[in-house]
Amino acid sequence: MKLKIALLAGDGIGPEVIAQAVKVSDAIAKKFNHEISWYPALTGAAAIDAVGDPYPDETHAICASSDAVLFGAIGHPRFDNDPSAKVRPEQGLLKMRKKLGLFANVRPTFTFPSLIDKSPLKRERIEGTDLVFLRELTGGIYFGKKGREQNGDVAYDHCVYSRDEVKRLAKKGFEMAMTRGKKLCCVDKANVLETSRLWRETVQSMEKDYPEVEVSYEFVDAVAMRLVQWPNSYDVLITENLFGDILTDEASVISGSMGLMPSASVGAKVSLFEPIHGSYPQATGKNIANPLATVLSAAMMFETAFGLHEEGAAIRAIVNKSLEEGIVTEDLADGEKSYGTTQVGDWLVENL
Repeated sequence: MKLKIALLAGDGIGPEVIAQAVKVSDAIAKKFNHEISWYPALTGAAAIDAVGDPYPDETHAICASSDAVLFGAIGHPRFDNDPSAKVRPEQGLLKMRKKLGLFANVRPTFTFPSLIDKSPLKRERIEGTDLVFLRELTGGIYFGKKGREQNGDVAYDHCVYSRDEVKRLAKKGFEMAMTRGKKLCCVDKANVLETSRLWRETVQSMEKDYPEVEVSYEFVDAVAMRLVQWPNSYDVLITENLFGDILTDEASVISGSMGLMPSASVGAKVSLFEPIHGSYPQATGKNIANPLATVLSAAMMFETAFGLHEEGAAIRAIVNKSLEEGIVTEDLADGEKSYGTTQVGDWLVENL
C-alpha cells in the first residue's frame, strides 16, 4: 500500500520524538511491503518564526491532500509568558482542527503491566483500566465569540453547540462502544449549563438506535472524582471541548506517564495522530524526551487511517517489549539505567 503522510514536527521536543516515529514507521512499512511518502510542513512557533502564521496555507494544503497527518507538539514559553501576544502557536492547532474538520479527539487511557506501580494511583484502583475519551474538538467555548468590554476590565467567552455537532460526536461514541465494552458515558453539566442540556437530550434521543449500549450520564465534576477512584469502571466517554481538554489530561496520569499516551483527531476526510504531551521546552535538544507516545500514535495511524491492524499491533508489541526490558528514557527509569530518545528509537527499529 502507498501511504501519503503529512509530517508536522512542530515545536520543542516535537522534531525529536517525530524522528523516532518516522524511523519505526519506515521499518514497519519495509517489513509489511508498504511505501510511505512523508511531506514535512511547518506549524506552531516554528511557523510563526518562518512566515508569521502558526498554520500557513501551504501547511494546510499538504495536510488536506494527505492520507493522514502525524504531528509532534506545539507551543513555546516565550508566548506562554506574553499575554499580549497577537499570534500564538496554539492558534495554529485550533485553526488546523477547524480547517481540516477534525471534530473528534480520541484519547485512549490504559495501563502497562510493567509500569503499573509507577502510577500515582494504587494498583487495585487502576488495574484493568482501558477507557477511551471522545472529546468534541471544533465547537464549544474555544470557538465561540470572545472579547473584552468596559475598557478591557470585563472579558467573555461564549460556549455554543449545535445539535448536529453533538450528534456527530455521539455517533462516533456509540459506534466505538459497540466494538468495545458496550458502555457509553455522556459527561456534561446539565444541572447548570444550557449547552449541556442540549448534549444530554441529543444523546438520549439516539439511545434507541443502539439498544445494546448501556448509556449513563454524569456531571463533569463527578467524573473528575471517579477517574482517580474507579477509572476501570469506564469504557467510552463522550464530552464537549473544554471538559474533554481537562479530563483527558487528568486521565493521562493513570498510566504513569504522559509520555506513553497516543491520541487521534478524527475528521470526515483526514485524521491527525499525535502524542498527548506538550512541547516540553525544558527538554528540547537534550535527547531525553520519551518518544513512545508518538510511536504509539503512529500505531494508531496505521490502524485507524489505513486499516492496517497487524502493523499497528506490531508497533505496540515492540513498545511493550521496550518497557518490559527497561529500554526507556529517564522519565521511566526510576534511577536505573536510562536511554536517550534516539537510542530508544533505534532499539525499537532493531527489534521489530
